[in-house]
Amino acid sequence: MKKNYIIGIVFALTLFFIDILFFRTTPWFIPLLIIVVTVGWLPFWVGFLVKLAHQREIESKFPEFVRNLVGSIRSGMPAPKAILHVSTIDYGALTPYVVKLAHQIEWAIPIHKSLTVFANETKNAVIKRAIASVIEAEMSGGNIEDVLEAITSSVVEIRRIKQKRRAAANTQIIQSYVIFMVFLVVMIVIQNLLIPYMSNLEQAQSTVGIMKTGFSGMTKTVHIAFSSFPAFVTSVRDWFVSLHGVLIMLASLQGLFAGLVIGKLAEGAAMQGIKHSLILITIAVFILSLAQGLL
Repeated sequence: MKKNYIIGIVFALTLFFIDILFFRTTPWFIPLLIIVVTVGWLPFWVGFLVKLAHQREIESKFPEFVRNLVGSIRSGMPAPKAILHVSTIDYGALTPYVVKLAHQIEWAIPIHKSLTVFANETKNAVIKRAIASVIEAEMSGGNIEDVLEAITSSVVEIRRIKQKRRAAANTQIIQSYVIFMVFLVVMIVIQNLLIPYMSNLEQAQSTVGIMKTGFSGMTKTVHIAFSSFPAFVTSVRDWFVSLHGVLIMLASLQGLFAGLVIGKLAEGAAMQGIKHSLILITIAVFILSLAQGLL
């Protein structure tokens, strides 16, 4: 666990106990609980984004490294000498891995093994596939210069396609977020205006002998009880089946699947949309629970 992760967890636990001690019987308990959860996982989220940016920089610098390596080999250097030569160039986030590769070559570690270690330590799928292709081609008697050039072109093309797809999906991502916000506004209008109005109308009709439908019973607010564990479990169960709980669960499901769709559009994989799902779910639960507190 990194230090900032531990600090975030400790801070979140502190806010959690403050929330329980001072706000557990107020309508602000759940909104503050969402803030506590957000503070707790925010360092992990930031770390994930930093790692993702690191991987993108590594992938963007890899073609430059390969081009310099090909140029050195074409000038007459053997591959090990060429690796030592290009290791003096700055490749940003890729530099530490290139320097370690050069050190392994200096220590007389076989070039195939050194390249495999280099690819594995970058933890980048594109680089792993590229290095595996280089090793296979070289072991089969192919020209390593031509193979490296072909792989460089392939990596650049893959990156260009990803950037083009991401740029094309940006508009759809913005539209998806706007649509989700409109959905939340509609949910707030339903729970804060329409449901209370229908409930009051039903109560007024019941006074003149019109049969009640039980609709007004759904509008009751369920408070989480902390007096005992059975009471806590019962209150949580009642909250999930109450109108407020149902609306929040509905918005959370909408946020989950909307995020997965965004990931499929932007990155080509639904699992890449988990980050969007977490953002949308957090926004939905916080806004709806805050609106319920104002009701």
